[in-house]
Amino acid sequence: MAATEPDLSKLRIQRDEGSTSPPVGPKRKRLYLFGAAALVVLIALFIVLRGSFTPAATVETTRASLVYPSQANAVLTASGYVVAQRKAAIASKATGRLVHLGFEEGDRVRKGEIIGRIESADVEAALAQAKATLDLYKAELHDAQRSYERAKTLYANQLVSQAEYDAAKARFDRVTASIAAGEAAVRAAEVQVENTFIRAPFDGTILTKNADVGEVVAPFAAGASSRVAVVTIADMNSLEVEADVSESNIERVSPDQPCEIVLDAYPDHRYRGVVNKIVPTADRAKATVMTKVRFIERDSRVLPEMSAKVLFLSKTTKSAGDESPKLMIVASAVLMEDGKAAAFVVKGDVLEEVALQLGERFGDNVEIRSGLSPNDIVVLKPTDRLESGVKVRVKE
Repeated sequence: MAATEPDLSKLRIQRDEGSTSPPVGPKRKRLYLFGAAALVVLIALFIVLRGSFTPAATVETTRASLVYPSQANAVLTASGYVVAQRKAAIASKATGRLVHLGFEEGDRVRKGEIIGRIESADVEAALAQAKATLDLYKAELHDAQRSYERAKTLYANQLVSQAEYDAAKARFDRVTASIAAGEAAVRAAEVQVENTFIRAPFDGTILTKNADVGEVVAPFAAGASSRVAVVTIADMNSLEVEADVSESNIERVSPDQPCEIVLDAYPDHRYRGVVNKIVPTADRAKATVMTKVRFIERDSRVLPEMSAKVLFLSKTTKSAGDESPKLMIVASAVLMEDGKAAAFVVKGDVLEEVALQLGERFGDNVEIRSGLSPNDIVVLKPTDRLESGVKVRVKE
């Protein structure tokens, strides 16, 4: 039986013009949207967290600070204290109870002015007695002088004997000598009375009051209850800063060298000064030499024993009121790119690049006219590999 061939004429490919892909259901659409949103979130997290997985770069930093231009001329800095070169602890010349004290701390006194007085009834009585004795001698002198003159006339006419004349003359000489002794006694008593007054030896200001009315004062303390110095005064015009300079740096200091004085109590104010004296001896224990710096400009705020810093300058500065501080940073913190100045400021633990407008150059520092604020932390010696947003760690 012969094999029959298959009939291929009945096979057809259906090509309907309106045929399309089966429609996508709502569930599949939601999956597509969720997938796209997840991808966006992952990209955003990668961008945000990329710095967290990047190791922080270690940088050295410096601070932008307000600096007076004159400080760029400083060749040496030393610390010291304001000291009155004319100062005295005033004591009584006599021993007694203090009955009057006319001044308090801060009061000004003139030379010779009475500061206080001790009890003086005994020495005043001695003075009165000396004056009374002198008056008796003067009264007797009048009679002795008349007797002597009369005896001298009678003796010249040979009307009295030599003995009578000699007696009259001896009485006159004795009374004259007594008067001289009486006058000396009066002066001594007056000195004792004067010693009960405590006077200022020079113009000055009362710094401390060491005794009160009612206390016993003496030239030398004789007991626990007695006082020696009643007050301490100082001449404020003699104030100088005494600063210790290391032996290794003393060659940088010379007489009449200009200085700038900054008191710790007023760090924002400067006083002009000049080296008045270099003490010609060294402190063996500290290996320092004392220098005394005189104020050229001073006000009432400068007080004895205040701590101070002295900047020894290479040239004279302007008056303290003619110069204002300028914002400066170390010149090595400035990055120059295409002729433009910039710096990297540390904000938290990341960098921010800021454009700068530079001013004058002062030694190793440069003035910043815009771009930074005082106390901004700036990267020292920046490289072109740094950029804004980079995480950094400040080198200790």
